[in-house]
Amino acid sequence: MTTLNTYLTFEGNCENAFNFYRSVFGGEFAHVGRFADMPADPNYPIADEARNQIMHISLPISKECVLMGSDTGGHGGPLTVGNNFSISINTDSKEKADTFFEKLSAKGKVTMSMEKTFWGDYFGMVTDRFGINWMISFAEEAQKG
Repeated sequence: MTTLNTYLTFEGNCENAFNFYRSVFGGEFAHVGRFADMPADPNYPIADEARNQIMHISLPISKECVLMGSDTGGHGGPLTVGNNFSISINTDSKEKADTFFEKLSAKGKVTMSMEKTFWGDYFGMVTDRFGINWMISFAEEAQKG
């Protein structure tokens, strides 16, 4: 099964925003990861002031819908309100992830090529030819369970 969810990006206030969204929708966070939790990468150093910011957070809204988000962590340039969201696609196969990525990136801009990530997913990001940001993910471990 393939799902589509909204992924929001913030400039340092993601945790406050998601605490607000939790007060609106109820429930508990499925995951809260901070930039300090990431393995060190000399290509993407994390500034001390960003270490406690949110790298990834997810709030299940229903069985089918998850609201997700992160702070910029100082990467990717300044945040632009109105373009601070992505559509997150979660697939049930690596092949589907590659197909969606290939088709969405045609005449678009690849932000991150599809690759295995430190958190275990096969993941990539692209902005399509219409300016819409997409995150494509296949969680191989979830398929085994």
